[in-house]
Amino acid sequence: MGTRLKFIVPQSCSGKLLRDFLRTECEVTSTLLKSLKQEYNGILCNNTHARVTVRLCAGDEVTLNLPDDTPEITAVDLPFKILYEDEHLLVADKPPYMAVHPVHGHIDDTLANACAYHAEQLSEKWTFRAINRLDRDTSGVVLIAKNAYSAPILTSTVKKKYIAVCEGIIDIGGTVNKPIRLKEGHSIQRETGEGGVYAVTHYKPIQTGNNHTLTEFELETGRTHQIRVHMASIMHPLAGDDMYGGSLQYIKRQALHCTKISFKHPVTKETLVIQSPPPAEFYNVLKGCGA
Repeated sequence: MGTRLKFIVPQSCSGKLLRDFLRTECEVTSTLLKSLKQEYNGILCNNTHARVTVRLCAGDEVTLNLPDDTPEITAVDLPFKILYEDEHLLVADKPPYMAVHPVHGHIDDTLANACAYHAEQLSEKWTFRAINRLDRDTSGVVLIAKNAYSAPILTSTVKKKYIAVCEGIIDIGGTVNKPIRLKEGHSIQRETGEGGVYAVTHYKPIQTGNNHTLTEFELETGRTHQIRVHMASIMHPLAGDDMYGGSLQYIKRQALHCTKISFKHPVTKETLVIQSPPPAEFYNVLKGCGA
C-alpha cells in the first residue's frame, strides 16, 4: 500500500456524507475517489471499511490508502539538485540541457529518469508528475507530485517567477498581452498574431549591463515558449535564444530560469516558497563575457 492520508471530521461537517466530505473538505477529485472505491480498504472511517454514502460525525477519523503507482520510466543515475522533498512531493532544480520528460532523442537522460532512480534508492514507487514543465534548455525549479491526491492540488495553487536575460536595455516594467499561435510551416516555433491563444506576460527589469537586462517575469497564462515569444515581439529577445532572434555570442542556450515557485502543501495546507538563484552565466552576459 502506498501513501496513507488521515482527516479528522470537524464539528462543521457533522452529518455530511463521506463522499461530500472527501470532495469539498479534503479536495479529493472524482477520478481519485472512483479509484479509491475500487481498492480494498481504500477508504476507511474509524479504521473500518466505509461506503461513501455513510454520514459522518464530528471527530470521526477518515483514512485514505492510496495505492502504489507502477512507474513506467527507466531509472537512470543522473545528477540533479533536490530543493525540497517529503512523501507527497519533490522540488527539483533542473539543470539546463536536460529534458523534463522522455522525448524523441532523449529517452533516458531526462529529469523523469533521474527522479525514477532517486525513488528506487528510497524504495518508493511513484509516477513522475511534473506540475510545471520547462524547456530542455531552460533551467530552474520543477515541482513534482508523488501521488494522485497531491497533483491536482499543487496544479491549482502553484505560482511561478522566472528570471531571464533579455537583449537591449529595459528601463521600466510592463505587460505583453498578445495571443500566441504556431508559426506557419513550423511544428515547434511560435509567434504572436491574430488567431492565437490568449497570453499575458508581466515583466520587470532587475539589472542592466552590456546592453542586456536581467528581467523578472510573472505569467498569467502558461503558453508554450510564452516568455521567449512575447519578449521577441517587443524587440527584446532572450540572450542565447536563436530560435526567436537572440544572439549566441555570450550564452549558448536561452537565458531563462524558473527562479521561484510557491504553492499550498496538499496535506499541511501550508504555503511553501522554494527558490533557486539565477545561474552565474546570466551575470556573465551582463559583464560581456561567457560562451
